[in-house]
Amino acid sequence: MKEIGGYIELDTCRHAMLHEDAILLNCGRNALAYLLEAKGIKKLYLPYFLCDSVANVCKKYGVEVVFYHIGENWLPKDLVIDEDTWLYIVNFYGQITREDLARLAAAYRNIIIDNAQAYFDAPLANVDTLYTCRKFFGVSDGAVLYTNSKLERSLEIDESFNRIHYVLGRYERTASEFYEEAAQNNDIFDNEPIKEMSRLTKNLLRSIDYEYVKQVRTNNFAYLHEKLREVNKLNVRLIEGAFMYPLLIDDGMKIRKQLQQMKIYIPTLWPNVLEECESDTLEYKFAAEILPIPVDQRYGIEDMEYLVEVIRSVSTEGT
Repeated sequence: MKEIGGYIELDTCRHAMLHEDAILLNCGRNALAYLLEAKGIKKLYLPYFLCDSVANVCKKYGVEVVFYHIGENWLPKDLVIDEDTWLYIVNFYGQITREDLARLAAAYRNIIIDNAQAYFDAPLANVDTLYTCRKFFGVSDGAVLYTNSKLERSLEIDESFNRIHYVLGRYERTASEFYEEAAQNNDIFDNEPIKEMSRLTKNLLRSIDYEYVKQVRTNNFAYLHEKLREVNKLNVRLIEGAFMYPLLIDDGMKIRKQLQQMKIYIPTLWPNVLEECESDTLEYKFAAEILPIPVDQRYGIEDMEYLVEVIRSVSTEGT
């Protein structure tokens, strides 16, 4: 029986959601798990430069993993795969062009594109593509999957109310107060089954002004690139709706720690790479020395000016 009356809950948002027509799931790991199950994937090529959670999903589903190296252009390097295996392509920082992705899709029979760092990039037609919501928006979970394959079983609908506390907390307080809670939330998905996206997360995603978010991220990224391109050792291209600005600079690990002391939190996106790859590899260098600078919708050009000033200051200390 439906409840009538009582206290009022969160209002229902009715704006259009970006990727509304895709398969909406509870997390990025399970977007991959959905594909592994639906397509019966047995062997998957993954880049060394990647979070270990992806390999862990494959292990959980009994999928054989083969790792490959990338080049400075973010693309697979010296890669030859069998026809009956699958290739996992990560669109790192959204820096791989649509033309290169299309070329890869044409060159390899079975391909999965990970657009977790490129939420505003449209998927290629008939190419399995996944996105992660919480890397771009204030939600505790959620993922988007484009595929022509469907699971032959119904999925439970996820619930998010009991894990969104840290997102709400940071809105009114500091990030440091809720860091541990945010980290614990990330670990939850190691054992979560494939579920449909929660009603709460869908509702929050329908409240977002996507054009505004896209423009802010684009402007902030462009500003950082204008000011830092001369010291950036990466060949960065301007993109729309960017995830973060990847700054490859000498002593990146040291600078990251100095920035943290100033309450500027620059993540090491995939610390597992530092343990799994040799120190002379490109993957190790990227994991250690790239500073992913935030450009998201919480910030404006004044914030970018401050970041540039601080980065220049700490990077020239002792020189």
